[in-house]
Amino acid sequence: MDNVLSKADRTRQFIIESTAWIFNTKGYAGTSVADLTDATKLTKGSIYGNFENKEEVALAAFEYNLILVKQAVDQQVKKSVTYQEKLMVYAVIYNKFMGESFPKGGCPILNTAIEADDTHLLLKAKAAAAIYRWRDDIVSLVKEGVKAGEFKAGMESSQLAYSIIALIEGGIMIAKVTDSPANLETILKTVEMLIVQLKA
Repeated sequence: MDNVLSKADRTRQFIIESTAWIFNTKGYAGTSVADLTDATKLTKGSIYGNFENKEEVALAAFEYNLILVKQAVDQQVKKSVTYQEKLMVYAVIYNKFMGESFPKGGCPILNTAIEADDTHLLLKAKAAAAIYRWRDDIVSLVKEGVKAGEFKAGMESSQLAYSIIALIEGGIMIAKVTDSPANLETILKTVEMLIVQLKA
């Protein structure tokens, strides 16, 4: 794919990939221009010759981190046979939020939402859009499961989706604050229970 990208596009992508983990670990406010130049070995002028400002880099970095998570989820969903197994992927993947499936720093949605909820409207909007896309993905799986006869009909799929997302993101937050992955495992058992209860 690099062959079809211009030199400027390749440089932009290099900057995004090199700095995405920093924004995901330190946050927007905590990431300095020096962090960006150290990570890329480029000058400030080179970085801002490709991006208007730090904000533009941060927004692109968020999208890049989100793609990494979505790819990990989609890969496992495609391997799953039943719709119950497909939904369970979320509990499995997010149980390893500090592992290889996730960008360094953990879940970009949680990290960005916590930092930007009152301080950075553009990042807040990115995090909100990511949650809505996640909700839609879960709703789609539930509806397909109902069509396939796996799940009970008549449930409020959007409510269920938000509940699963809230449990997962809340579980990650609790695990991080308490330094206890076991707390996340306990909370994800509730996610598993919700999914099991969908069975027709």
